[in-house]
Amino acid sequence: MHMAKGYFVTGTGTGVGKTLASCALLHAFNAAGRIAVAMKPVAAGSEEGKWMDVELLAAASAIIPARDHMNPYALHPPIAPHIAAREMGIEIDIEVIRNSLHVLQRSADLVVVEGVGGFLVPLNERQGSDDLALALNLPVILVVGMQLGCLNHALLTVRAVRAAGLTLSGWIANCIDPDMAAFDENVLALDQRLGCPLLGVFPFDPQANPKKMACLLEIRKINPESFDT
Repeated sequence: MHMAKGYFVTGTGTGVGKTLASCALLHAFNAAGRIAVAMKPVAAGSEEGKWMDVELLAAASAIIPARDHMNPYALHPPIAPHIAAREMGIEIDIEVIRNSLHVLQRSADLVVVEGVGGFLVPLNERQGSDDLALALNLPVILVVGMQLGCLNHALLTVRAVRAAGLTLSGWIANCIDPDMAAFDENVLALDQRLGCPLLGVFPFDPQANPKKMACLLEIRKINPESFDT
């Protein structure tokens, strides 16, 4: 049986719009006739017993995935995951996450996995988000939070993704600073240097609707074979 595909969504840091981009990707894949479901292996920071990222991702999924597989690690403190897990007396185990991914892949055509923080964030004493991405063995989509300093952050992240031996399928420019100078020039500079397709540019919008943002994505640019049947 052909194993379902998926993508690992990482960002240039925390708060750059990974959840918005992941939800938009889910809507875009579903609109293209794919059964796409979300996975948030590690969520840190709960509000009244709920994790907003997880709620948004579940709402954007074609079918509601089992919560313990969609989000194996739900951490209450809004801090680095390895510290949050230690405070809760648990250790994040990449093998648990990989098993959950395989369960989700059996129920869907593809799984959009949203990472935590930036690409090199520690998950436990020995491993980081890069180890997780490698263990899941999914091509990577990079969300660049467009602000001053993003060129360096994006280029460093891409170098780290490729150094890990992973494929970069595309990137999304998300404007997080409405006053960013030379926005278009910065997008162009990255597009010339990142060596993967620009899938879409999201304008600044604190109340962004992922379904609307999905219309700005060109998922057909994603390779390889995303649209083979």
